[in-house]
Amino acid sequence: MRRYVLLRTLSILPALLGVSVAVFLLVRLIPGTVVDQMVGTEGSYSEESMRALRAFFGLDAPIHVQYARWLGAVLRGDLGTSWRTGLPVVQMIVSRLEVTVELTLVALLVAAAVGVPLGMLSARRENTTLDHVVRLVSLFSLSIPVFWQATMLILAFSLWLQWAPPVDFVSLARDPLRNLAIITLPGVALGTAVAAVFMRMTRSSVLEVMGQDYIRTARAKGLAEQGVLWRHALKNSLIPLITVAGVQMGYLLGGAVITEEVFTLPGVGRLLLWAVFQRDYPLVQGTILFISALFMVSNLVVDLLYAYVDPRIRRG
Repeated sequence: MRRYVLLRTLSILPALLGVSVAVFLLVRLIPGTVVDQMVGTEGSYSEESMRALRAFFGLDAPIHVQYARWLGAVLRGDLGTSWRTGLPVVQMIVSRLEVTVELTLVALLVAAAVGVPLGMLSARRENTTLDHVVRLVSLFSLSIPVFWQATMLILAFSLWLQWAPPVDFVSLARDPLRNLAIITLPGVALGTAVAAVFMRMTRSSVLEVMGQDYIRTARAKGLAEQGVLWRHALKNSLIPLITVAGVQMGYLLGGAVITEEVFTLPGVGRLLLWAVFQRDYPLVQGTILFISALFMVSNLVVDLLYAYVDPRIRRG
């Protein structure tokens, strides 16, 4: 087990290195730089002043030199300083991390609370009208973009119920009820597609488990069908959901960018969008690298948990 943990942990390093190269190059493919932004918003600059600005931001150096400087700072634990605010990138990310983490966890909770029971119900009523309806709804949920779901939820609650979520974010520790009112609707919007994935995975897993020998033995002993389903089939059928949850964390973290923007939540995703529009390279690079690391660590935890409940994984 220790060797498996070590190998999985070390595998994160080359992945993060690849992410750092990709984001460093891709962010520079965006038309315009921070210097162009400043010239466009703050008036005309002389050519000499623009050269001085490029030198100040380090944009006059060759691309490989810029990357080497940034990577060296990252290896020292320094993600850089925002060109627009002058604040450390780490400080700006940490100050908004609570919102994104809470949104992601609420969406995951919504997905599990909706997807797993519906998946079990669909499997229990296989090939019935109820099964077809649930599968159709899940397919529809998977097909709808997050931003459209978020917008429609806001319109529905505003027009039909005359209610809209509060705009100013309040932390859970400060005011739990107001926080719940703020985060529930975005969590539902973000978690709907994941709920559909959980539903489909749960259904297929339950149907597979229900065909196993130990299930037939339980039935032969006279156990009620509900008892067979909940006491015997559920435990083993939910194991594959562990890996699915890890994969879906990437979708949730990516979807949080759009969801936070639609609901004006002050999270890391909205910070990333602002940094892109401002051509704030250090903030864009640091935020994406941080989100990537968070996703990889969550997948590592999921893999270790799966290896713990299924020893065949670590032995392989």
